[in-house]
Amino acid sequence: MPLGLLLATLLVAGAPAAAHGDAVSGPHPVILLPGFSCSQFDARLTDDYDPPTPGCGVRRKGRGWFRLWENYTALQADPSLLPCYQDQLRLVYDRAAGDYRNAPGVKTRVVSFGTTRSFRFDDPQQKNTCMEKLVEALEGVGYREGANLFGAPYDFRYAPAAPGVAARAFANFRSSLTRLVERASERNGDRPVILVTHSFGGTYAMEFLNQSPLPWRLRYVEHFVMLCQGVGGLALNMQILASTTGSPPPPPPTLRGSVLTFGNRNFESVLSLLPSPKVYGDTPLVITRSKNYSAENILEFLTAVGFSDEEVARYRTRALPLMLNFRAPVVPMTAINGVGVPTVDKVVYWDGDFTGKPQVVNGDGDGIVNVETVRALDRLVGNDPDQLYFKSVLIPNTTHNGMISDDSALKTVVKEILEVNQATSS
Repeated sequence: MPLGLLLATLLVAGAPAAAHGDAVSGPHPVILLPGFSCSQFDARLTDDYDPPTPGCGVRRKGRGWFRLWENYTALQADPSLLPCYQDQLRLVYDRAAGDYRNAPGVKTRVVSFGTTRSFRFDDPQQKNTCMEKLVEALEGVGYREGANLFGAPYDFRYAPAAPGVAARAFANFRSSLTRLVERASERNGDRPVILVTHSFGGTYAMEFLNQSPLPWRLRYVEHFVMLCQGVGGLALNMQILASTTGSPPPPPPTLRGSVLTFGNRNFESVLSLLPSPKVYGDTPLVITRSKNYSAENILEFLTAVGFSDEEVARYRTRALPLMLNFRAPVVPMTAINGVGVPTVDKVVYWDGDFTGKPQVVNGDGDGIVNVETVRALDRLVGNDPDQLYFKSVLIPNTTHNGMISDDSALKTVVKEILEVNQATSS
């Protein structure tokens, strides 16, 4: 065992026995981190806000907080509000600060941090997309909101950042999650927590763990359960970015649908989801007659699909270092992924026209996350000598959203969480 890890382990071993569940009964507290677009947040408009149309600002300025994401009920009542919400959701890059921020005059706050209420949407379709059914499944085996079940929503427009990179939103999230972990542990007899994530929430949690001091991790985190996330980004995201080349099509008639089109060029997080050269190497991911694009020449790909030199530079200085900095969390970890579902592996724009519809070459995965990224997770985490425990669970014929909505998949997820409790109480 490396000396640093050995010293950290010895420090934790000297903590009170209750810190490892030896003197306290009951399950370990669970903290849930949802996937992309599954956290709600409010906004407030100040006098600095310059609306794209007069109606977007007049009715909101100076009138306090309102639900910006996701405001399903308001948009059902008045679809004309969609351009206003799109404009207020965008991020801008502050060159002086070297960081992303809201559009001028827009203030935002995440809803109900510390609880799972942020995962409950008034859009009935979101019950199967976000974590509401997982919350219900955990409550069915005895977990209770605010007692031993908590939530850590985040502003998904932003991305985690590598150490040394300005990222105020992620720094604030890290501070909030650190306090939540400590509070959840204290409320449960100093038992360490189980972090459970879905999709992009796994990226947030992984970087949170890696930027937390090792003695703190070993003291406060019993287990990390990551659902539907490999390592190394998505080939699918290159197709999504290519689809925004030229004049974009009219936005979908829902706010959620519009995020997938409008948000591609405005959200920091989209660049962090591109394929990593650490995982994909020089494997062609976007294929044209004259040139192929791999994870190793994404800079050229971004230029080809219309990103400015400044946007490409931000990929190189912000997103790429995060990808290359990936490492094992050094806390016990279980990764649960779906397989057996056609998943984008490569996209072909043979004539080089990125405005057209591509031919898609599918591989295996859960419909979003390719199995190759799951295998990379096995290599980069499972084979790391500092990672003392790693388990990979594959559930056949399970989709990305099905992992947290299908009864059979939920049973497997809850079973793995309960096994953590049984292992530490035996």
